[in-house]
Amino acid sequence: MKKSKSYKLEAPDGGWGILVCIGMALPFASALAALPSFGLVFGDFLKSIGAETSAMAIITSAFFSAMSFAGLFSGSLFQRFGMRAVGVTGGILYFLGTGMQLFATTTMHLMLAFSLVQGLAFGLMVPTCYTTFNHYFVKNRVMWMSFAQTLIGLGSMLYPIVMQKLMQWYGFRGCLLILTGLNAHAVLGMLVMHPVEWHMRRVPLSEEELQLQETAKGVVVVRIQPETPLKATEEEPKFLRRLSHAEEQHMLKVISSRASSITSLGNWSGPVVVSDASPQMLHSLQASRRPSMTNNTAPDLPKKGCIRSVVDFLDLTLLKKPIYVNIVLGITFALYSDITFFTMQPVYLFELGYSKPDTATIIAIGAAADLASRIFLAITAVCIQVPSRYIYLAGAVLTVFARFFFNGITEFVGMACITGVIGFLRTWLHVPLPLVFADYLPKERFATGYGLFMFTQGNAMFLIGPIVGIIRDKTRDYLLVFNILNGFMILCAVPWVIEVLIVKFRRRNKIARNNVDHEDVPDAGRTTIVH
Repeated sequence: MKKSKSYKLEAPDGGWGILVCIGMALPFASALAALPSFGLVFGDFLKSIGAETSAMAIITSAFFSAMSFAGLFSGSLFQRFGMRAVGVTGGILYFLGTGMQLFATTTMHLMLAFSLVQGLAFGLMVPTCYTTFNHYFVKNRVMWMSFAQTLIGLGSMLYPIVMQKLMQWYGFRGCLLILTGLNAHAVLGMLVMHPVEWHMRRVPLSEEELQLQETAKGVVVVRIQPETPLKATEEEPKFLRRLSHAEEQHMLKVISSRASSITSLGNWSGPVVVSDASPQMLHSLQASRRPSMTNNTAPDLPKKGCIRSVVDFLDLTLLKKPIYVNIVLGITFALYSDITFFTMQPVYLFELGYSKPDTATIIAIGAAADLASRIFLAITAVCIQVPSRYIYLAGAVLTVFARFFFNGITEFVGMACITGVIGFLRTWLHVPLPLVFADYLPKERFATGYGLFMFTQGNAMFLIGPIVGIIRDKTRDYLLVFNILNGFMILCAVPWVIEVLIVKFRRRNKIARNNVDHEDVPDAGRTTIVH
């Protein structure tokens, strides 16, 4: 075995990836904290120009709409210009958008600076950060995402307090000037998004992987007879042996995990002979050989039509997958409910008669609970491995119950406590969000899949947001609006629970059918040649 082939490259799962987490936290802390504190910073300005709550809803909704369009095309931009270049462009636009707010005198100026420029910028940075993170971390993703989100939560906790103090000391324009300098760190955050190829780890190959590469050069013969003990005969090659059922399953995993490495060697031209192999084993070997066959003998395909080109360009075939659609719609409704709730809460507290310092304190308590939850999630992720989607589902269900209690509370202590509970649960909606897509989508489709979600989510918020704002202005009833927002959270929880039950029921039936079919299969030996 040549020295150059005695190792494999793996994601660093640390190292420079820690700087990637820090770089992701720099723009996210400002952008995500700006929405709940939007009323705190721009409330007096909007009142001075005669704007109502609907204007605030339209501005924040337009932000997500602009973000969604940038996210939709992010995957294609990555392929053409590279992730890091796209991210740095987003960081520069985000900094410029904050500076443009200094000169805003009307709602349209604020929409141009905050909604359009900063929305597009954030839409370029989000897929850059999450896709880079997905490349750097394969093991313990929840733990490292919790670490990054803890940094974001720390910034979100300090943001409303800092903004309130800056408004008090320097006024509206002075506060925005200092905020422009703070948001310049978004450029630095995007500069550390190095391609993962620069920091890959060299990991020595195991004995099984070395043997698999050796056998890949010629004819692989595998005899599988579960009842026969492990023994090689004189007529067989040295690597020929009989495997037990457990060893068959182990080799199946090895072949599946290393198929891409085998086919990439380029000199594997011999057939694979599998004697008495199980259907699962044959299927795995056929799948591992299929890419090289396609590369060598694929005929010239006809030119794609215009519609087909758009479908491939945006990866719209993902919309044919019911589970993906359910994930996108569920997270879209949950995020809209969460973000709009925390955006409207400061205005609601003002209506109840709370002062600005008390309002900022309550918002900070919610952010502190959010931060504590991120630390808790990072620690528990080391000991307990829970699927990211189950964490998200638990957060949605528990948030529904917490919101019902929120509607009946008006005093300061109770409001602070329930805001802390909702803030603690908020982490379960934000930390596992990109991991839900990373667990479901293959790595090469993550950027386009997440961009398609951003497009759906942003435009849904743009369409629904103004309607909710108009309802608030017409009725002057915040509790009605909060109940509507809770209904959107239910639209995430209920379909996901139904899907989990359906998938488990089908899986149980499939296992039962496979067991019956396995009992009916005769023990006849046969040899199959896979070309």
